[in-house]
Amino acid sequence: MREKATIGDIARLLEHYAPLSYQESYDNSGLQTGNASDEVTGVLLTLDCTEAVLEEAIAKGCNLVVAHHPVIFKGLKSLTGRSYVERIIIMAIRHNIAIYACHTNLDSVHNGVNAKIAEKLQLSNTKVLSYKQQTLMQLVFFVPVANTDEVLSAVHKAGAGQIGEYNDCSFQVQGTGRFLPSQNADPTIGEPGKPEQVQENRIEVIFPAHKQHQILQALLQAHPYEEVAHYLTLLENQNQEVGIGMIGDLKEALTEEAFLAYLKEHMQVQAIRYTPVGNKPVKRVAICGGAGSFLIKEALRQGADAFVTGDVKYHEFFDAEGKLLIADIGHYESEVYTKEIFYDTITKNFTNFAVYLSEVNTNPIRYT
Repeated sequence: MREKATIGDIARLLEHYAPLSYQESYDNSGLQTGNASDEVTGVLLTLDCTEAVLEEAIAKGCNLVVAHHPVIFKGLKSLTGRSYVERIIIMAIRHNIAIYACHTNLDSVHNGVNAKIAEKLQLSNTKVLSYKQQTLMQLVFFVPVANTDEVLSAVHKAGAGQIGEYNDCSFQVQGTGRFLPSQNADPTIGEPGKPEQVQENRIEVIFPAHKQHQILQALLQAHPYEEVAHYLTLLENQNQEVGIGMIGDLKEALTEEAFLAYLKEHMQVQAIRYTPVGNKPVKRVAICGGAGSFLIKEALRQGADAFVTGDVKYHEFFDAEGKLLIADIGHYESEVYTKEIFYDTITKNFTNFAVYLSEVNTNPIRYT
C-alpha cells in the first residue's frame, strides 16, 4: 500500500477494473474535474453527482466524488451557473473537489453493473447478454527457440493470453527464420552482410485491445532481436467478458407474480412496471441496468423468461409479444448498487483515507 494516494491513483484503479475504452461513443467517463496529482482526503461514492452530493462531500471532508453517471455529457461553452450541470462544476472547482465518472465502461465489464444486479437476484450460470466486438487483438511474433519462454512470460505478465478463466494462453509452431543483416545492423545472431537462418517459434496470443501499448513494450524489451518481427490484428471475435446486459438462472422457477414480488424484495423497489402476467414460470432471467429496452429482442432470442431493466417506453412493452415478462424497476433502482462496486474496489486497494457511500437519494423520480 502507498502511504499517500492521489486522485490519479484512484482513477487508474477504476480504469483497470473498467477500462475507458469499453465506454460507448456517446459517453464521457473519466476524470471530469480536479487535479490527478492531488492527494485524496476522502472519497464519496454516488450514482449521480448533484449539488446535494457535493455538499455531503464537503461536510465529510472528501475531495473526490466517484459517480456512475457523468455530470458532463456534452461540451460546455460557458460556466455561468445557468444549468444544474454548470452549477455542479462551479461548486466542485470552488471547493477543489474532483469528480470521476465510471459509466458505460462499468456497464460493459462482466463484473460490473449487471453482475451486481445478478448478485442481488442470486442468479447462477450468468453470462454477458450481448457481447462487444472489436475489443480483442491478436499478436503474432517470431522469437528464437531458446528465448521463447522468457519473451512469452513477459507478454503474459503484461496481459496477453488471458481468456476467461484460463491464463497464459498461446499457440506456437516452430520454423526457420531467414534474414540478411545490413552493414549498419547489430544482429544478436549472425553477422552484418551475411545471410542467416535461425530456428524460431511463431507465437500467437490474444489480448484486450486497450492493452496494446503495454504488451508491445513488454515484447520489445524482452526480445533479443534488434528488430522484432511481429504483426497485430484487430479481431471481430466476441469478447466473452465484455458486453451489455447479463442472463442467468434463478435457484428455482417462480410464477410470474411470485417473481415480481421476489424482484421487489431483492432490489428494494417501491414499484414495478410490467407486462401482463400469465401462467408461464420464470427461471431464466435477463437483466440490464439503466435503460436496456434495446436488449428485449436479444433476451427473447436467448430464451429468457423475464427481462429486468429500466426506462422502458410504452410501445417497447409490446416487443415482449406475450413470450417475455418485462419488468421495469426504474433507472435509479437498477443502478444504485453501483456504489457498492466502487466501495469494494477502492477499499480493497487503499486503506489510508475514508470511503463513504453517499446518503443522498439522487433519484429525480418520486412515486405516490
